[in-house]
Amino acid sequence: MRTPPNERLTSDIVDAPRPRKSEPERRCILSGETAPRDTLVRLAISPANEDGTSDVLPDPLAKAPGRGAWIGVSRAELEAAMAKGRLRGALAHAFKGAKLAVPDDLPEQIETALTRTLLDRLGLEMRAGHLILGSERIAEHARSGRIGLLLHASDASEDGRRKLDQAWRVGHDAEGSGERGPSLPLDRAALSVALGRDNIVHLGLTGRAVDDGAAGRVMQILARLLHYQGVHPDGHGSGSEGRAASASM
Repeated sequence: MRTPPNERLTSDIVDAPRPRKSEPERRCILSGETAPRDTLVRLAISPANEDGTSDVLPDPLAKAPGRGAWIGVSRAELEAAMAKGRLRGALAHAFKGAKLAVPDDLPEQIETALTRTLLDRLGLEMRAGHLILGSERIAEHARSGRIGLLLHASDASEDGRRKLDQAWRVGHDAEGSGERGPSLPLDRAALSVALGRDNIVHLGLTGRAVDDGAAGRVMQILARLLHYQGVHPDGHGSGSEGRAASASM
């Protein structure tokens, strides 16, 4: 497929859906910065154990009962805060009166929980008929403007990405913009196992825009995960080393 003149091939769809004005905000206990709730990760605590301690646990859906604490930093920043003892102090302030047990592998637990949440959401959208698989079907839907979000496995070929990205731009009257679908922090093997289909390399979410319907629901979760990994949707680190999610969870 011919690339339109002057079209850039290096930029991506990089932003999460824009928050609505009424969207509640929360304050990160480590950075002190306030941001829309849906961009932060919530931590909760378990009921008291026999020794009186409560485990600090990730709450990726932000639905656990009781008081919560919010973090908006990357995994690398969280690990640094733990090494310096800053996280324990911040948690003690957030969960006043609780005797806390902070697991050493909390950063890994958070990433695993966020990744599982993303895969669960993709599975739900697939069962609801909102997930389009297969390069030919994706290209057809993309050219007609029926793909709101185009995603690629981390090991997708550049040629395959380029062709589908161009089809998406055609369908959204965005030729020449250089916009591209984000790369997932998961390879085709992990996606195939999680979704029960063979050789999943590209995925299309129905909708007319990235922040509509199924596309918006998935992009919101993906943006949170990539931010925590310190990775931009184009796969590059943002000030700290990016990590690809493990295929075995």
